[in-house]
Amino acid sequence: MAKGLQGFSWTMLLLFCAIQELGAWAMHTAVEGPGLGQPGDPALLAGGRVKRGWVWNQFFVVEEYTGTEPLYVGKIHSDSDEGDGSIKYTISGEGAGTIFLIDEITGDIHATERLDREQKTFYTLRAQARDRQTDQLLEPESEFIIKVQDINDSEPRFLEGPYIGSVAELSPIGTSVMQVKASDADDPTYGSSARVVYSVLEGEQHFTVDSKTGVIRTAVADLDRETQDRYEVVIRATDMAGQLGGLSGSTTVTIVVTDVNDNPPRFPQKMYQFSIVETAPVGTAIGRVKAEDSDVGENTDMTYRVKDEEGVEMFKVTTDSNTQEAVITVQKPLDYESKKVHTVVVEALNKFVDPRFMDLGTFRDQTIVRVSVLDVDEPPEFRPPSNLMEVQEDAHVGSVVGVVTALDPDTANHPVRYAIDRSTDAERIFDIDANTGAIVTGKVLDRETAGWHNITVLAMEADNHSQVSRASLRIRILDVNDNPPELATPYEAAVCEDAKPGQLIQTISVVDRDEPQSGHRFYFTLAPEATNNHHFSLLDIKDNTAAVHTQRMGFNRQEQDVYLLPILVVDSGPPALSSTGTLTIRVCGCDSNGAIQSCNSTAYVVSATLSPGALIALLVCILILVVLVLLILTLKRHHKSHLTSEDDEDMRDNVIKYNDEGGGEQDTEAYDMSALRSLYDFSEIKGGDGGGGPGEGGLSGNPASELHALPQWVQSPDLDFSMFRDYICKKVEQADEDLSVPPYDSFQTYAFEGLDSPVPSLSSINTWSSSSEQDFSYLGGWGPRFRQLAALYAGRRGEEDSEES
Repeated sequence: MAKGLQGFSWTMLLLFCAIQELGAWAMHTAVEGPGLGQPGDPALLAGGRVKRGWVWNQFFVVEEYTGTEPLYVGKIHSDSDEGDGSIKYTISGEGAGTIFLIDEITGDIHATERLDREQKTFYTLRAQARDRQTDQLLEPESEFIIKVQDINDSEPRFLEGPYIGSVAELSPIGTSVMQVKASDADDPTYGSSARVVYSVLEGEQHFTVDSKTGVIRTAVADLDRETQDRYEVVIRATDMAGQLGGLSGSTTVTIVVTDVNDNPPRFPQKMYQFSIVETAPVGTAIGRVKAEDSDVGENTDMTYRVKDEEGVEMFKVTTDSNTQEAVITVQKPLDYESKKVHTVVVEALNKFVDPRFMDLGTFRDQTIVRVSVLDVDEPPEFRPPSNLMEVQEDAHVGSVVGVVTALDPDTANHPVRYAIDRSTDAERIFDIDANTGAIVTGKVLDRETAGWHNITVLAMEADNHSQVSRASLRIRILDVNDNPPELATPYEAAVCEDAKPGQLIQTISVVDRDEPQSGHRFYFTLAPEATNNHHFSLLDIKDNTAAVHTQRMGFNRQEQDVYLLPILVVDSGPPALSSTGTLTIRVCGCDSNGAIQSCNSTAYVVSATLSPGALIALLVCILILVVLVLLILTLKRHHKSHLTSEDDEDMRDNVIKYNDEGGGEQDTEAYDMSALRSLYDFSEIKGGDGGGGPGEGGLSGNPASELHALPQWVQSPDLDFSMFRDYICKKVEQADEDLSVPPYDSFQTYAFEGLDSPVPSLSSINTWSSSSEQDFSYLGGWGPRFRQLAALYAGRRGEEDSEES
């Protein structure tokens, strides 16, 4: 407190003389230091010492004050106060202005409220002395404490209750049970208000309590859990050290008497009888027996065992941890024909024995258990119980895999029949001889499809099929070398154009579905068709892998971009099998570091720097270019179709296509013959000769005469076809030179007319003789459809004869 003032003296005046002297000494101790005086004091500026201090004379206030007037707490006073009222005293901190009020002139402090020390033991406040005129601090702010003085207004309370303790039965006198503790809210440093003593109100016949510590102890040595296992003891706590006028409180303590193993186990019966059939499997429970124990908890845990040698061999006794019963089970197969009754001696003893109570008697007991074996008709038994057989996968159908044997254990010894449970062999891969039990193969085996077969064999009495025994049989298919080795994957490799000789291209491994006992061993070599290969070499690494290396300097994608290298793989047999696989090697362009950039084949390597967005943009650009090219070609074609030809007539505009036969001359709807006639101007041909020819009169006559003259005009040697030939050749030349459009002219070649025609040909194309040499009278016999044709040629024949005459 003196250090906080740094240069000022403090004086503390208390009600008690000793405290007052100590406070006076502390407050009047001078402590030097710069800047600790009143602001603006010349003595402080000169570095001189100033002796100032606070004076107050009381710091305690009694709790639970019930008077009507404010309770006087004390007085604060500065030794610089001359009593002229120029100094104003103020306080701040806990309760200032509410609980505690101060007279600004005298410095007297009063408490205006009722205080409770159990809620708050002291209050910390700060005092200030100020100039009433200027409101400047005349003294440094000082901190002081007002303590609340205690009175005995709180009774002892057991705050940790309810109390539950325990003590073992038969414990000696004075055995500590537990400790209780009462709390008093009064001030333990002031008077005897918080001094508590303990006593027993109820249960003092069996227990005592230490008056100072509250430790509860046994008062008797014959506590018996089996007689009474719980006691209720009432403990009282009184303050004022138990003096008259002290306050008190009480609590109830529950004391549980715990069990000790002071009671031995006892069987309620000296003999038990059970029965079981002889076919009961090992582990079958025969019955249960139980020894009783008056103790509880782990003191009743039992251990049972078989005492006689015969019972130890045939039966087993275990303890049910939940019920503490002895469970008797079959440990060895029973046989009615061998022994009908078994006698077993079962002993029970406590699992945890307390040596302190061994003098009370033996802690074990025995009983006799008689087990009667009942006779039943037993199914056949398999002998020996071997369940593993082996067979080669290339065994022929009908080969013997192994033999199973079963016998009837009954004295009748009935014959046994065998069968296979087809639910375990639905595909009927194996068969069994019903009389001998020989298992044979029923189908061709394949280890690569199924290497193990688990089947169930049935054995039954011949005259009673309900007596069935089952045996699980595992058949292992032994491997033979019937699968050639194959390349592990369809290998594809890449080689740079600037590759050097000896460069590793690809490491090759193979797979083989076989599993030889000595392990796989494969041999690699180039196939015979690749012996003349000078580009690549194959090296067998001797660890069932091979390496492909380059054998020449550099490759050229323009010359060859893909190499197919056949590789022959042979296994170690026996017999040795082989297969040929192909390694595809692509020639690619690489950068200076050997990283593949591009290959001529379809998208072998895609650049890692090409993002999906860039790839989509590239595809869109290509699509736009294709559409533009198609649009330009379409516009150009459309434009050419509208251009005026150099000639007045374009044969492409007059070619007419039809692919129906029509109905002959009488069918006027199938085709308009005038379209063909418009192509030939017969009057122009006639006028071009300048004089009559043989066809002059025919070409200028009526329509009937034109029809008769048409074949003669086609065959006439006097006609000049040069103008047509020149015209057609010119058009063909124009079409050949125009590469932007497909050819519109169509030329068809008829090499022969066909075979097996029932009538002679009517065509005049290959006829070089005159029509007068032909006789068309036979057309009349072809039916109504050829009458008009016959009349036409008959009329033409008459005209030709008249002209010749």
